[in-house]
Amino acid sequence: MSQESISTRRQRRAAARRDQILDAAATVFADRGFHAATTREIAAAADVSEGTIYNYFDSKDDLLISLMTSLTELETLDEEMLASLQGNTRDFFVEMFRHRADKLEEGQKILQAVLPAVLVSPQLRERFYQRFVRRVITLVEQHIQTRVDMGHIRPVEPALAARAVQALFLGLLILRLLGDETLQVHWDDMSEVMATIIFDGLGTREGGE
Repeated sequence: MSQESISTRRQRRAAARRDQILDAAATVFADRGFHAATTREIAAAADVSEGTIYNYFDSKDDLLISLMTSLTELETLDEEMLASLQGNTRDFFVEMFRHRADKLEEGQKILQAVLPAVLVSPQLRERFYQRFVRRVITLVEQHIQTRVDMGHIRPVEPALAARAVQALFLGLLILRLLGDETLQVHWDDMSEVMATIIFDGLGTREGGE
């Protein structure tokens, strides 16, 4: 067996073990809450030693951030945005947000467990912002600027537009987590509504433009 094949197998095993630990963390966080959960409990749920967790993650905070990155498929967002440039901007927006809204709906219990922890702890909040939120904003900023340069959307300030889009999505997500009945019932429709507000506006054709 070649050295390259051995290396590939090791990478696959490492990725599988990492996913195994993240799945266990998701279960424990959802059941116990972030602060009450321990790495010992996560290790037991993953059927690994507690020390093994630290071969893949620096801390429980790192587990939380990595879990959110995995849940929102952040690692593939850049490639999705790049591939979408040949297509319709509005269609891409609807599909991207619909897909991630579905993923976050599946992980609702995890979100309810980790978001309060992020808001309460200044240190965790800063790490979460730098390693997760800021990464998303930067990717969206770059995408908006590219779309403007290509003439797909009208000129806007990318930094502000990216934050407005993200805030709209996060605001709806938090409102849903708080138990808003309308969003509970119509969650699947929200991506289209968001696209209508962002791309079409709410003015009438006769007098609102």
